[in-house]
Amino acid sequence: MPRPHITAHSTDLHEGFEQIRRELDVRQVFPPAVLDAARAASDHFAGERADRRDLPLVSIDPAGSRDLDQAFHLATRGGGYRFSYAIADVAAWIPAGGPLDSEARERGSTVYCPDTRIPLHPPLLSEGAASLLPDGDRPAVLWTIDLDDRASVTDIGVERALVRNREALDYAAAQGHLDAGGTHQQLRLLEEVGSLRLAREMERGGVSLTLPDQLVTREGDRYRIEYGATLDTERWNAQLSLCCGMAAAELMIQGGVGVLRTLPDPDATVLDSLRLTSEQLGVAWPEGRSYPEWVRSLDPATGEGAALMVAAARTLRGAGYTTFDGTAPTSPNHHALAAPYAHVTAPLRRLVDRFGAECALALCNGVRPPRWTLDALESLPGIMEQTASRVSAVERACVDLVEAAILQHRVGEALDGVVTALRNGTTAVVQLTDPAVIATAPIVNQLEAGDHVVARVVEADPRTRTVSFEIAPLPR
Repeated sequence: MPRPHITAHSTDLHEGFEQIRRELDVRQVFPPAVLDAARAASDHFAGERADRRDLPLVSIDPAGSRDLDQAFHLATRGGGYRFSYAIADVAAWIPAGGPLDSEARERGSTVYCPDTRIPLHPPLLSEGAASLLPDGDRPAVLWTIDLDDRASVTDIGVERALVRNREALDYAAAQGHLDAGGTHQQLRLLEEVGSLRLAREMERGGVSLTLPDQLVTREGDRYRIEYGATLDTERWNAQLSLCCGMAAAELMIQGGVGVLRTLPDPDATVLDSLRLTSEQLGVAWPEGRSYPEWVRSLDPATGEGAALMVAAARTLRGAGYTTFDGTAPTSPNHHALAAPYAHVTAPLRRLVDRFGAECALALCNGVRPPRWTLDALESLPGIMEQTASRVSAVERACVDLVEAAILQHRVGEALDGVVTALRNGTTAVVQLTDPAVIATAPIVNQLEAGDHVVARVVEADPRTRTVSFEIAPLPR
């Protein structure tokens, strides 16, 4: 019988989360001038908006979300589809150079912690007036993207509009509705168009890695850690966002100005190393099978598949932002998508999207982006790089804390796991089954990636957020 999930009490962890935020300089309090600006903010494009309130938009987000960046409507049209995508018009509320703008540049993005969310913008805006909540009219950047019968883009339109979100859905409930045979029209079209877009991604040579993603979840007054599983509704909804981001990149490249999210192709030696590792683990990679096809053939539920998924993540290193004005970059692609791509769909939570949206709006309407947007392009990559580093450090530290808190009462226990990587010939990375911990330990007895092992907990100290293990291989 499997063990119940081990949890840690929130009172044991709250101060630990606060300490992490202090250590990593997470800005938790908005200065009075910023809050005053948020209270005084108004839609300064109100007189320029098209009235699109007749469009029956819906949104789909994690349960309980109030910072709603996106709402969509899908319709069949002449053998294809019309995809309408409303994105929160954050620029309408934030004057360039003012307190709200300056504070957002300092923060870079929303920071998510197990016990709280530290927003990019004051909640009065991000969870109120600027959010696409289903409680009235909202200003939005409205994308109208026509798709053919294979869900390939045939036409792109962008405008400022007044919209109304008719229904806020959450991923789990939407998935349950579809699994039960429900007939919600927008969800059925989401499944249809999302599946077609995934097929187009495969044709382009795009690839998504199913990596072991550790999630810290709160249940009442306790926390638990688990490996996240992506629902189909999340994958399909992500394809809508990616479709819009690729449309934005197309406008920017054609117009010669913008900010792209780029990821270089991996060096040939990385792929050669992956092929060798695959052969060593007994997983076939036939001649002629492409890298994306090989990744899709992996089963992360097996030890070998989990190890190879982690190894394949080496191909995703080097992501960044590329800005340009005058000449498009010679290497504009995002390797994982096998296409150019821009961030424009999450402006409530990510700084760069506000500027990307302004570029797309201008270029679609045949004019240059506004000066405040052009002036920001040079600094955006550096801001977002620093932001990503801070967010990653916060997330890792929070996971380390919860791991230590969960395991402090299990010192001496032996836990099942699989070796997913070897580092420098001295350290093994082990993915434990339950609890959902990624452990490291000294290599013993010529361990190999893919080996099943038992990991004995030697130490677990929440004060220092450290856990140590000893591992022993199981018979092969």
